[in-house]
Amino acid sequence: MHMPPEWAPHAATLMAWPTRPDLWNERLDDAQREYAGVAAAIADFEPVIMVCNPGDEGQVRDRCGHGVEPLAVPIDDSWMRDSGPIFVRDEGGRVAAVKFGFNAWGERFHPYDSDAAAPERIARHLGMKVFTAPFILEGGAILVDGEGTLLTTEACLLNPNRNPGLTKDQIEHGLREYLGVETIVWLPHGMAADVGPNATDGHVDGVAQIVAPGHVLLLAPEDPADNDHASGQENLRRLQDARDAKGRAFEVTRLDVGAGAKLCYANHYLANGAVIVPTAGDHRDAEALEQLAKVYPDRTVVGVPGVTIDYGGGGPHCITQQIPVGDPVTP
Repeated sequence: MHMPPEWAPHAATLMAWPTRPDLWNERLDDAQREYAGVAAAIADFEPVIMVCNPGDEGQVRDRCGHGVEPLAVPIDDSWMRDSGPIFVRDEGGRVAAVKFGFNAWGERFHPYDSDAAAPERIARHLGMKVFTAPFILEGGAILVDGEGTLLTTEACLLNPNRNPGLTKDQIEHGLREYLGVETIVWLPHGMAADVGPNATDGHVDGVAQIVAPGHVLLLAPEDPADNDHASGQENLRRLQDARDAKGRAFEVTRLDVGAGAKLCYANHYLANGAVIVPTAGDHRDAEALEQLAKVYPDRTVVGVPGVTIDYGGGGPHCITQQIPVGDPVTP
């Protein structure tokens, strides 16, 4: 079994409806509006399953529109990339789910028991077998190329608030066993801003995306005044020294929209034939969309409002999880 890359064909996208008032405060309605916007944009390219608390199905239907199916499953929060299942596929193309441990990003939010149980409940709805991994991992902490390479950050996966009893070698062993990868490439840092009460301690999807095997898009600003300049340069050097599972040096495309960007444009989602990109409504949006259009010439680049999602701690990639095409491995 191995985790397919994000650009492999999707059967659908999983999302989760915003529900935690103490995260969004007075911006909960805005968060739901932006989540609905992301869901509607993806639904133009593939089906969307919106997990929501029982009783919220009507709200999801009203706000998200055609192509978005509500799925009533108890949840505590709305970051499906991190709390939801991660999907793997066998050599015959059949798909199963993996349930990793979830502790709300190092015990930041309570309660989180419903989120921790959600992968099994979602897989049951999909009629799919679940493998349970014995360590904590959020989906935003990893990127894979489908050819044996996994990209992550030391800042997150080695943080003692995740798996304090595991060594780096033991974490690597778990990633290989449950995601079917061979080579783990460790970047030192996530985003400089990824600290604080709503932070992830440096998820890799805030600074990078694997565009294709051997090709990484990396947040690496040239301006020394940019908060991500120093960490981006160190990540760049680490990538330049690394080799993927096939022994290739990485082609690195630098993402740089200038100092002071309000959003993390690296945190975009690859739907079937599309790139879903957060926008802030300022002049940097056009630069980001232009850069991404060059990186993904065969995809439609779609900008969606993302200021409130960013306020909550993420972007379109954080709130989505792809379900690969394939018949389910039945329980």
